[in-house]
Amino acid sequence: MPDLRFGAFLAPHHPIGENPLLQIQSDLEFVQHIEHLGYDEFWCGEHHSTGWEVIASPELFLAAAAERTNRIMLGTGVVSLPYHHPYMVAQRMVQLDYQSRGRVIFGSGPGALPSDAHTLGVDPMLLRDRQDEAMGVIRRLFEGGERFSYECEWFTLRDAKLQLTPLQKNMEFAVASIVSPSGMTLAGKHEAGVLSVGSLSADGIRALPTQWSFAEESAAKHGNTVDRKNWRIVLNFHIAETRDKAREQARDGLMRHNNEYSIGTLAGGEGVIYKTPDAAVDGVAFSDESTAVIGTPDDLVARIHQMMELTGGFGCVIGFVHDWANREDTLRSWDMVARYVIPEVNGLLDDYRESNKFVIENRSTWLRAGEAVATKIRENERALAAAQLDEAEGRPVLRGGRSITPGVSNTE
Repeated sequence: MPDLRFGAFLAPHHPIGENPLLQIQSDLEFVQHIEHLGYDEFWCGEHHSTGWEVIASPELFLAAAAERTNRIMLGTGVVSLPYHHPYMVAQRMVQLDYQSRGRVIFGSGPGALPSDAHTLGVDPMLLRDRQDEAMGVIRRLFEGGERFSYECEWFTLRDAKLQLTPLQKNMEFAVASIVSPSGMTLAGKHEAGVLSVGSLSADGIRALPTQWSFAEESAAKHGNTVDRKNWRIVLNFHIAETRDKAREQARDGLMRHNNEYSIGTLAGGEGVIYKTPDAAVDGVAFSDESTAVIGTPDDLVARIHQMMELTGGFGCVIGFVHDWANREDTLRSWDMVARYVIPEVNGLLDDYRESNKFVIENRSTWLRAGEAVATKIRENERALAAAQLDEAEGRPVLRGGRSITPGVSNTE
């Protein structure tokens, strides 16, 4: 497997209370921060209700992010296709591709929040089939070619053709996958990558070992191929120098996120309500069905290796952006992942360690360097007068007792 890529997924999940103007600016600054740290991808989503997930247009947000960054790939995570005319989605994605200079990944989904579908008057039973239908039409529009017409129960195209196709010759498509096979099946049908959000839940983790097989089976059925390098596993984490420090920083925000949003809002009160912040950390990060890492860089490295073994391999780790900790500690967490987790997982430190071990284990070889210095001192009367030879060690010693040690810079 090639090196793992790393990225971030901003749904976002922001507790109600902060000035929205400042929160959006903070999110844009976060994209700049992780690009500076070397992350490969940034994703943001589309939501229209709940008060916590407040980016209504990922394309608008990513256009602003593109102006603040130069290298990081920008993914819509995701555009809810059943809520939009496919031609307009295609147009917006093409424009974003040019504005970002070819850094867009087109992620789509059926729409995650039932409250959004209700507001728009869309039957939830129709969402996944409409996503499938729209993906095929958008792919056809991206490829250019002859004009075509298309008519179905929810949109119509007449003599359709984009006046400008994407800057990227083959813009990557990606789909969201949680627990059911539908996301993976779509990935195989449309040769798309996958953003596995199901890894944030116990049910989703249990489903992961079989998920990729659905994509492969669907791809084979439609004469396509899929590549594990385009499979992204989303992980929850908060990292600090020690587990105790990580716990202290994340526990209050984690309990609020679970009690007020995951359970109180999304699940309608059905689920585990934690009575204390420490109980929240224990339940989420240290139970038998742990769905997050709250600890040290080593803890996250171990979880990534565990997920690689569980899934059979994937191409990218996507960290879920949350507000468990305050802004400073959150940025510090992402900094520590970049500094200590990414190089460890990708073997960037292996040659350093080998070099260090080689020097330590071949100490006798380096003694000749000391002998060379001693020889030159003996050959020079003035130098010999300035140093006295330690007969027992066979090494020269400068006046004052400081030895000339092989491998250490000394003044002759």
